[in-house]
Amino acid sequence: MTNAEAEADEIRTLERERLRAMVAGDAERAGELHAEDFQLVNPAGRTYTKAEYMGDIASGEIDYHIWEPETIAVRLNGDIAVVRYRAEMEITVGGREFPRRRLWHTDVYERREGQWQVVWSQATGIQET
Repeated sequence: MTNAEAEADEIRTLERERLRAMVAGDAERAGELHAEDFQLVNPAGRTYTKAEYMGDIASGEIDYHIWEPETIAVRLNGDIAVVRYRAEMEITVGGREFPRRRLWHTDVYERREGQWQVVWSQATGIQET
């Protein structure tokens, strides 16, 4: 296994760990995996800062029930990694339940002080035909 392959596997492992923390509502662990300047664009087009996102997860305002990724593709270039995958997700936001559906996820990780952290994340709904 090359160094690049090992780094890609490390990113995949971190992404799966991040998803597990979000489903568990573990904002503390999830917060460690998100950079301070993290930004999310959700499928509805709403943007979140790290503080907003982690706060809503900690309070239960955002409650992930299921977040199951398929194959996670990783592209590496130095201290930047781009992650893309499809996932099935079921979530409640602000008391509104969203049934299980498929989404595309794109995340950008940066290695900062030797640690990988997610800095940008975007989710897009998949329209089944």
